[in-house]
Amino acid sequence: MLRLPPLAGLLMLAGCAAPMRPALPPLRMATFNIHAGKDTGGTDNLDRLAAWVRAERPDVLLLQEVDVETTRSGGVDQPARIVDAVGGHIAFGKTLDFQGGQYGIAVWSRFPIRRHALRHLPIDPPQARAGGSYEPRGALVVEIDAPGRRLTVVNTHLDASGSDMYRQQEAATLLALSDSLRRTSATVVVGGDFNATPNADVIGRVRAAGWHDAWATCGSDDGFTFSARQPIKRIDYLWLDESLGCTSARVSADTLSDHRALVVSGVR
Repeated sequence: MLRLPPLAGLLMLAGCAAPMRPALPPLRMATFNIHAGKDTGGTDNLDRLAAWVRAERPDVLLLQEVDVETTRSGGVDQPARIVDAVGGHIAFGKTLDFQGGQYGIAVWSRFPIRRHALRHLPIDPPQARAGGSYEPRGALVVEIDAPGRRLTVVNTHLDASGSDMYRQQEAATLLALSDSLRRTSATVVVGGDFNATPNADVIGRVRAAGWHDAWATCGSDDGFTFSARQPIKRIDYLWLDESLGCTSARVSADTLSDHRALVVSGVR
């Protein structure tokens, strides 16, 4: 009979009592500014967006510039239309009352959505927006029942002004919110249209807060996402918390919006 020293025996028993947890299934995630449901030529893009989702098969898709029952979109509830076309689940966050309807951001998920809420990103002085509104931009927080984990996604669309002034203020609230979420949630991803290139101060601020740029982590080439017809800059991002990695990232070649989509695979 093999006799083990007391400590070695205890370590062996502890190892037997605590089997390794199975690896979490990888996720495919994407972010896409859909230009209020139209391409750069003004042609409706929702049917083509549905075809793109079916072809790309993302598990989670962050959407910006989404209309609900506005005049320019023919009164269409775009989030409902997307779910009717591809299934899944969707959460919408209104950032602006516009043309008799609502304008904002959304998160589509292949998996059930437990809850969602929109957090406004205030700025000072208030900024006039479309239609004379002063409503601030927002961050949509969505909690998803992904396989093996509870996934929290934060989707945003920062200010498009040439100056970083408003984006810096919006980013301060966004980062405070995102940091509080990763203290209480096991898996957090932040993304959307940041309207800022990688060398901008506001992007440096996100990096300094400990968020990892998915493109810089697992992409290649320039990663330009805007404009769709002739991409010249990278302004769309997925940010991973320190517990996550990815295996690949690419920019879709489709031109069904004025942006191109960023698709990140193997997130876990």
